[in-house]
Amino acid sequence: MGQMRILDGREVENNNDDQQDDPEQSVTSKVKKYLIWFKISVLLVVWIVFTAFLMSTNEHVDVLKLISIPANGAKKLFPISTEELTRIGPFRLQEADAVVDKLQRPPPLLEVCVERVYYNISGETAHTEIASNIWQLEVVYPEAMDYTRETKKTSQFEISPIDDTNPTDGNISQLHLRFASTIAAELPMQLCIDESPIYKKEGVIYAAIVLCGLYIMIIWEIVNRTFAAIIASTLSVGILAALNSRPSMVTIMGWIDVETLLLLFGMMILVAILSETGVFDYLAVYAYKITNGHVWPLINCLCLFTAVLSSFLDNVTTVLLMTPVTIRLCEVMSLNPVPILMCMVIYSNIGGALTPVGDPPNVIIASNNFISKNGVNFAVFTLHMLPGVILVMLQTYLQLRFKFRNISDLQFKESPDIEDLRHEIHVWKRAAASLSSYSKDEELVRQTLMKKVNRLKTSLKKKIATTVDPAIDYKQTLENLQAKYPIRNKTLLIKCSCALIFVISLFFLHSVPELQRLSLGWTALLGAIFLIILADIEDMEAILARVEWSTLLFFAALFILMEALSELGLIEWIGSMTENFILGVGEESRLMVAVLIILWVSAIASAFVDNIPLTTMMVKITISLAQNKALNLPLQPLVWALAFGACLGGNGTLIGASANVVCAGVAEQHGYKFTFLQFFKVGFPVMIGSILVSTGYLLKRRVFKMPRKYIFFQFILWLDLKNSIYLFLVAFSDALIVPQELPSILSLIYSNIPPIKKGTDSRLGFGFRLGEHADFQILVELGPQKETRPLGDQDSTDGSAFNKRHVDKKQQEAILREKSITEKRPATWLEKWTKDSENKNTDGTTHSQMLPQKPVLPDKVMKQLKMLHKMATA
Repeated sequence: MGQMRILDGREVENNNDDQQDDPEQSVTSKVKKYLIWFKISVLLVVWIVFTAFLMSTNEHVDVLKLISIPANGAKKLFPISTEELTRIGPFRLQEADAVVDKLQRPPPLLEVCVERVYYNISGETAHTEIASNIWQLEVVYPEAMDYTRETKKTSQFEISPIDDTNPTDGNISQLHLRFASTIAAELPMQLCIDESPIYKKEGVIYAAIVLCGLYIMIIWEIVNRTFAAIIASTLSVGILAALNSRPSMVTIMGWIDVETLLLLFGMMILVAILSETGVFDYLAVYAYKITNGHVWPLINCLCLFTAVLSSFLDNVTTVLLMTPVTIRLCEVMSLNPVPILMCMVIYSNIGGALTPVGDPPNVIIASNNFISKNGVNFAVFTLHMLPGVILVMLQTYLQLRFKFRNISDLQFKESPDIEDLRHEIHVWKRAAASLSSYSKDEELVRQTLMKKVNRLKTSLKKKIATTVDPAIDYKQTLENLQAKYPIRNKTLLIKCSCALIFVISLFFLHSVPELQRLSLGWTALLGAIFLIILADIEDMEAILARVEWSTLLFFAALFILMEALSELGLIEWIGSMTENFILGVGEESRLMVAVLIILWVSAIASAFVDNIPLTTMMVKITISLAQNKALNLPLQPLVWALAFGACLGGNGTLIGASANVVCAGVAEQHGYKFTFLQFFKVGFPVMIGSILVSTGYLLKRRVFKMPRKYIFFQFILWLDLKNSIYLFLVAFSDALIVPQELPSILSLIYSNIPPIKKGTDSRLGFGFRLGEHADFQILVELGPQKETRPLGDQDSTDGSAFNKRHVDKKQQEAILREKSITEKRPATWLEKWTKDSENKNTDGTTHSQMLPQKPVLPDKVMKQLKMLHKMATA
């Protein structure tokens, strides 16, 4: 018997034959069997439910009727003969968009409502009353009716009950639809009536249950996430069928975003062929070389490059290009790719928020006609988002640096040789599992691969028992890597470069609205076809096998699920609750509340539902708020709030953004799996921090002047923007990041400038370390290097001693060993900081660790620091 366990984000098989006699192990195996049977039973019940619903109902077909509304008049039609009717709708009215009139005339209106008519015994009309809300629609002017495009409008009416306490002249009533127009011409339209629509309050409850079920299956990994999405989407369609709104297959296919799937498919083929050249391995070794094998400088460069690239390319494309490089780079440096991939995809979503083409929500926002006509173009959008994105990137860097402050969190728990062997076993097992037993030859190949797996498992056991972690020699490692990973096929690399230049060039042209001719999906597909022609690929099955079909299927199921939830009323309910809350606030603080609500609602909702339908709904709410003359709200602050919320909210969960799902799929194909909870523990706190920073930026720049009663909140906001980084570091004062590198923001530069002695020092500089290596350093040359002497009069046979930042590793280790034996470990970072600042050499500089000098601070500042430290450690 074998058992699967998760180690550092990957599945590992352990042989537990020697534990079969353990009673605890037997109890655990029985519990697992019961849980498996329970899971199968629940899923089987769900299958029976949606299968029964789909088999018992027909597809809902809309019956369109042509009608004509008289000029400046009213018309009654379609009497509805049912006594139990409580609601009617939706009405799908197709009319032309309202055009802007040069004379600024008020647009003509069409009013639609349900009217209740009472009849007496003789059949004559005795009394009429309005039985529903009045729906007002702006229509086009008569002179523009012939050349404007058609649009579809939908509304649902709530029918008021008959008031039996109010006597009327008649005892028979009937419901009619009443149309009234103010246009000076006949108004033609198409009308569709659904007398049994989905009751939105019930639909929202069903939608919430389906969504919670999806997250339960994904979070606890009850089934594969692709299969979970298929089950949830099918169940949602079954619920629509139970509510007499079963969509047709044509409608369901229309719910799938083919452009996104086409983009993913084309880029996956490009990356699959490009990987055959060995360029990903070569780039990984080159990055290892230019960063001297240092971890955090490498991660910083990787994340910054990803963020910048995501600003001008679609972030899904960026992740598809960067994920293989990142994985190979981590394998070269013996790092766990999972946390580094999380950091990379988080920065990809942040960078995508910068421009209108970086993230799908921004594309939806910027492509809206009303928003673009109100001055939101590419340049304006980018300039307004840039400061906020920079602040969010800084906050994210600090938060991720604190999260992974121990370098061991980025490394595997075992030696690189053992991890490579485990990874090789996983790859061989995956190759064997991909072969079926359909033919005799395939079965023979599968058995051969399993024999290879068993031999590797035996080698793994021996290595676990005997391997000792070797010391890493940077130069030797670099030489070995350069010899092991050269460019394997330069001719194919040139062909791939031509295809990539074509694709990326068209992607950049997509940033200019005037030059948009091809969508992103078409561009990726044309680039893939171009590369297949150039490379003369004969074995297409090998290329198609590299495509992440499970990821494409997951996206298709997710698109269907979100549209079904939208039909059930979930997205509309979120939008209506948001709008009603904003309308209920006082006028003096309405803009502030509108920005906060749109930002936070879109962010939280985008973390748990697909941000594409959510953004579509929130754009409608934003426009309606800006068009409401009673509110008098400016449009642009609401647009920036929606852009920040929809883009940054995708960092909250694994399925919150398309880039997250793509990155997880590519990583799993390479043998590195990160779960929903792993991503949630990193991404959700980062998302909350990003939205907090975005809140401060939007309110400080776009909203204030604030009313006087909110003066305390204004002071807190000013303090947050000015000292957010400082307070963040002090609040976590027991963390490693504070005592060694950032003792105080006020004394950072001053405490790192060493004293200058004439004839001794030729360099003046300052910097700070965030971990083992310096990330930021400024050096100013003061004189020729020949006339200087080593720091502290130490002897040196090479030029390294003339470098102020040089640290003798042997001397440093000896000092640390001696201090750990002779000195008592300080209880807090403040004691350690004080003690290290007092331990100086005779020439006035600190010891070889280059710890900062004791800061010179005003008494008030020192008292505040100590008070904050006591509060944090209490």
